[in-house]
Amino acid sequence: MRLVMLGAPGVGKGTQGRRLAAVCGCALISTGEILREAAARGTALGLEARRQMDSGRLVDDDVMVGLVRERTSEPDAQEGFVLDGFPRTVPQAEALDAMLAARGQQIDVVLSITVNEDELIRRLQGRRECPVCKRAYNPEGAPARDGRHCDEHPDAELRPRKDDSEESVRQRFAEFQAKTAPLVAYYAVGGRLRAVAGTGTVDEVFETLQREAGCGSRTAQTN
Repeated sequence: MRLVMLGAPGVGKGTQGRRLAAVCGCALISTGEILREAAARGTALGLEARRQMDSGRLVDDDVMVGLVRERTSEPDAQEGFVLDGFPRTVPQAEALDAMLAARGQQIDVVLSITVNEDELIRRLQGRRECPVCKRAYNPEGAPARDGRHCDEHPDAELRPRKDDSEESVRQRFAEFQAKTAPLVAYYAVGGRLRAVAGTGTVDEVFETLQREAGCGSRTAQTN
């Protein structure tokens, strides 16, 4: 099973993607983690990505596609994967399809989680992140174990993200809507798109996502 998660920042892609990957028995592939790991390893693509990020630029499509190609070739992704944060544009989606087609594979389902702008702002203003690994936590859906410190870095106290102000969130939401509309249309044409409302409890949203993805079982969902 190969899935793509779509949705604006704060809709819960990371939380739900992690649960889906566990239930479907496949790898969770987050672009944030790809970039950090590649930069830490010092690969050619990782160093180029770091250079672009340090200069304040978005990472080029060619670099992102190369990193995704490397990551999806790793052993844990051979039985399938859940992609969180990629593709972000139609050219990236086309490159992903071409990459997988060369392997005799394809994206099976694209899950688009939707929430309205006001709900998005409310969620993001409650979000906190680890200053070390940048993992995001939300008290409603993905809280830290003790509510204050990162699960992976217990000495690191969680803090608000600088770009989660209301003005910043509204701007990011508008940018997402503008850039993602063509991507949603791209996947809708192929019949792979499944739109899921991101309202309700985390478990309710997950149940719908799991049903649309067509993987796992109700028993596995609750474990």
